[in-house]
Amino acid sequence: MIRCFRRTTNIPRYAKTCRSQSDRRRRFSTALIMARRLALILLLACVVGDQVSGQEPDDVGVQAAEPAARRPPNIVLILADDLGYAELGCYGQTKIRTPRLDALAAEGMRFTQAYSGSPVCAPSRCVLLTGLHTGHSFIRNNSEQGGWGPDAPEGQRPIPDATITLAERLKAQGYATGAFGKWGLGGPGSSGHPCYQGFDRFYGLLCQRVAHNYCPTHLWDNHDVDILGNAYFSAHQKLTEPLATEEEYYERFLGPVYGPDRMIEEALEFVDDHREEPFFLYFATPVPHVSLQVPLDSLAEYEGEFDEEPYLGQRSYLPHPKPRSAYAAMISRMDRDLGQLFDRLEQHGLTDDTIVIFTSDNGPTFNGGSDSAFFESAADFRGLKVDVYEGGIRVPLIVRWPGHIEPGSESELPVCFQDFTPTLLEAIGAAAPGGTDGISMLPTWVGDSESQRVHDVLYWELGRQQAVRAGDWKLVRITDREGLTRTELFNLRDDPNETTNLAEMMPDVLAWMLTLSRTARTPSEEFPSVYDDGR
Repeated sequence: MIRCFRRTTNIPRYAKTCRSQSDRRRRFSTALIMARRLALILLLACVVGDQVSGQEPDDVGVQAAEPAARRPPNIVLILADDLGYAELGCYGQTKIRTPRLDALAAEGMRFTQAYSGSPVCAPSRCVLLTGLHTGHSFIRNNSEQGGWGPDAPEGQRPIPDATITLAERLKAQGYATGAFGKWGLGGPGSSGHPCYQGFDRFYGLLCQRVAHNYCPTHLWDNHDVDILGNAYFSAHQKLTEPLATEEEYYERFLGPVYGPDRMIEEALEFVDDHREEPFFLYFATPVPHVSLQVPLDSLAEYEGEFDEEPYLGQRSYLPHPKPRSAYAAMISRMDRDLGQLFDRLEQHGLTDDTIVIFTSDNGPTFNGGSDSAFFESAADFRGLKVDVYEGGIRVPLIVRWPGHIEPGSESELPVCFQDFTPTLLEAIGAAAPGGTDGISMLPTWVGDSESQRVHDVLYWELGRQQAVRAGDWKLVRITDREGLTRTELFNLRDDPNETTNLAEMMPDVLAWMLTLSRTARTPSEEFPSVYDDGR
């Protein structure tokens, strides 16, 4: 596949050295759009001219033109950050209000056994965009490439130049492609930069560490720095005692520009700019990954609803006087922002021609001022973020495609992030991609139960953890630093909360699952594992 605008030179962190390159890209993109529109106008003019003149097609070797094919659907893929399985109203949440996402579920399909690519950020996003699970993907864990200070290099270990992403596959099918929000697969100038991985447009946070602060000093606009006007302050601070007033917290830990507000603005502009051609919009909001930061108008929506005490930063990230209200308000504001996106599609008459997908990169977190137990964020599932138990990898998944997906429908089909690539390519009528670990969910989306496909095996690994699901069986292995491995076997149909270890009771099943744990993966030089020896 030909990659556009690929280069490997490093770009200084704050220097706008790529302005001319970015301008060339923008001019090229604009010219391409205008050329497409001109071709369409000329085609329509020819058709209308023939109709007006009454001209008949030549009988020899010329046939009347077929009606123009309907353009392929737009794709809006929304990825929340650390949002738990049960943090939406449509998944049973009672304390946090999410009316727009609840409405999206009522208009589409809700999956109850959907899985993320990993229990942490970067590898999960790699699985999502490449279609390879963490036994085969390049990124298998978070891997930092810089530091925490304001002048430290940004970014995580980048995906290689040779990586084929979903954006590149869709771009080859004529899609305009844009990514907005948090990236985490390569910093400035690296091979993993989104503009080198199939995206025409990027606006947001390249680095996961910078994303810990919702009021950063800057966001990235393709290769250029967009200075926001926020003063730098660390997203990891602690207090020894509560501050005297709430206002002191907001003066110290909340800047004038809220990063997610800028991200949704740019995403809306992308829809405006590309409404006349098929587009792929990847909106990877950093919400609700802590720190606890939210504008005060959203915080006020939860005034007095919860009993709570100030969070002082003892579990890292920023202090907040009303941690439960802040966390709920962050999710509700995200829901409001997504409502703007849905409304913009409707304003342009694109709702019926757009596949909208909403999901989360992993389970809810255990740190910062979050309170996953209070909100029952993972429902009754065992574990949280970083765990390969269900609470760390089972996530909400909502898909809406009017005229194709039955409103208010639900599916228990086990699906995972690697499935999005083959599903979306089949949905737009493209050839099935080779070299992925996914299967197409399209038959399930459209209610074709006879053609529904089921995974033989689902696989996850993260450091010293490994998980395999085959049918209703799930294997979990965790190896400690002394090399001792705890092996657990669960039947998710009877025990979805993973409370009863059947490893000793079902030796034949255990042996089969252990075989799958070995055959489902290949070793990685970049992310060596205790399981590389075939144990």
